[in-house]
Amino acid sequence: MSIDVLKDRLPEYARDLKLNLSSLASEQLLSPQQKAGSFIAAALAANHAPTTQAVVDAFAGELTPEALNATKIAASLMAMNNIYYRFVHLVHAADYKTLPAKLRMTAMAKPGVDKVDFELWSLVVSAINGCGMCLEAHEKVCREHGLSAEQIQAAVRIAATVHAVARTLSAEEALATPLAQAA
Repeated sequence: MSIDVLKDRLPEYARDLKLNLSSLASEQLLSPQQKAGSFIAAALAANHAPTTQAVVDAFAGELTPEALNATKIAASLMAMNNIYYRFVHLVHAADYKTLPAKLRMTAMAKPGVDKVDFELWSLVVSAINGCGMCLEAHEKVCREHGLSAEQIQAAVRIAATVHAVARTLSAEEALATPLAQAA
């Protein structure tokens, strides 16, 4: 399934999502690897199989096997870290902030791609998962490694759009089920 097929599956009320998918697919602010990895990391985080498959079909060819694996590492580890660090950030008991996480995340040390690309993909996943603490940490590292605000914004726009596409298609699937029709 390609991005065009994914756009065709979107209902008319989601026309803006179709347009955003098209413009972001041709985004020039990010390197091809950064853009492809941002799309794939976002799709993995959005957790909707048809969206993930379409995005992987469209963008995996832009990535080496190592880079594709790094997007999976980012999505996997951020699924865990975003929950943990969002808890630490939102619960106001100060002692949680001083306790070690005691969660294995050794794959972050050597994800198989440049640190800035992995950090960008971790930021994309963190944006979808809504972890402010992780967003701040990954954005800071991206900036320290030379990414501009516009480049980071482009990756987050990809995250926002892919997530919205996945949610819209999932909702349409739910509305099309016999149980929903009977209600």
